Amino acid sequence: MVMNQLKDFLKQYNIGAKSVIVIGVSGGPDSMALAHSFVSIKEEYEFKIIIAHVDHMFRGQESLDDLEYVKNWCHLNNVHFEGGRINVNKYIEETGLSSQQAARDCRYHFFDEIMQKHQADYLALGHHGEDQIETILMRLVRGSSSIGYAGMREKRPFSTGEIIRPFLELRKHDLISYCHEKNIIPRKDPSNEKDVYTRNRFRHHVLPFIFDENPTAQKRFQQFSRQQLDDELYLMELTEGIMNTVIKNKQKQAVTIDVEQFLKVPISLQRRCIQLILEYVYLHIPKGLTQGHLNSILTLLQSEKTTWELNLPEGLLVVRSYNECVFTFEQTNVKYYTISVNEPGIYELPNGFSIKVELNNQCLEPKNDTFICSVKDVSFPLVIRNRKNGDRMSLKGMNGSKKLKDIFIDEKMKQSLRDEWPIITDSQNNILWVPFVKKSAFERNFSTDESLIAIQVVSKSF
Repeated sequence: MVMNQLKDFLKQYNIGAKSVIVIGVSGGPDSMALAHSFVSIKEEYEFKIIIAHVDHMFRGQESLDDLEYVKNWCHLNNVHFEGGRINVNKYIEETGLSSQQAARDCRYHFFDEIMQKHQADYLALGHHGEDQIETILMRLVRGSSSIGYAGMREKRPFSTGEIIRPFLELRKHDLISYCHEKNIIPRKDPSNEKDVYTRNRFRHHVLPFIFDENPTAQKRFQQFSRQQLDDELYLMELTEGIMNTVIKNKQKQAVTIDVEQFLKVPISLQRRCIQLILEYVYLHIPKGLTQGHLNSILTLLQSEKTTWELNLPEGLLVVRSYNECVFTFEQTNVKYYTISVNEPGIYELPNGFSIKVELNNQCLEPKNDTFICSVKDVSFPLVIRNRKNGDRMSLKGMNGSKKLKDIFIDEKMKQSLRDEWPIITDSQNNILWVPFVKKSAFERNFSTDESLIAIQVVSKSF
């Protein structure tokens, strides 16, 4: 059964003759069956085989004995051996990762080094059907991406080539039986018996029920995995095709989308749009990023709220401002300023505005970039500043006053601009003008003998 499965896999995935194959071997029955079956056909397929073993140094002499066991087996079978000892406990202290995740990171880093050293085509791993069931169920329970729900791939890119997993349709007892037939006495890892690990709890308490219902359930799960992967890859292809209509601006680790265009996309592709954006802005997707975060983004984008912020792991900020939504790591550092205007001149603001103030200039007519008022209507000095909580202004042509916050909302000013936009007041804190936004009731019809103040925006690189 094992040999037939391996040869069928090699044919299905076009694993060519003369390939260089690194095999990850722990010394347990799964990986030993994998190593022996590959070595058995290496002459037939002209494979170059390298056995790679990692000692995680968790179990002292016992794990060192595992390394020696695999090394000796390779010597007896005339197979090239690459072994490594990695202090995973030290790596855990440095990173704060769980023991299993830390061990996985270190192990795959070692495999990557061996792949590059030998310019290998494939890294073969001994995961079997029960491992696949555990992986799919764990991801369904804790949450994952759509492609994550497919579980482990039979073949995927890695290092200088690809990872292959030929045994995902087999059960563990198939591999144990193969070892018995070939007089292989594999090593045992006692940690596999401990319920302290989530995977072990699924293995010991959930899988027996599943196999009682269907002794070949691993084949059904593997069929689901392939279908899920095929569907997901197709949907991602569709999503990539419509991204150019959704993205307005794309920079390194920063993306701006058009919300209106985004909401026209079918919901199944909306989810994948967000997934692609997150994969782009994050150099590496953090472990703390969950499906719940993605759902929160979608819910907020589909809500009636047109301005909001959402903080994601590792400092990523998602900010919606009306029809734009920005994914960025750049935190806005507001430039606060208060400038007193006691005489005519040009006043440069720290945010890129330049404001020109003139007196007794009656030749200017009110324009969008200019505000004119009477000297007798205001108290000096004038002040140019940022907005403050509670700011209100009396609008030209209207009775009463209105909150500045509401004015910004009505004018659909971007959230990122509001805190630094210039507000021009007199010394009594009467707001005279919010450039390009609103003019106050202080701009009126003037008599020909009034002394006037003309305030003009002469440059704006904001």
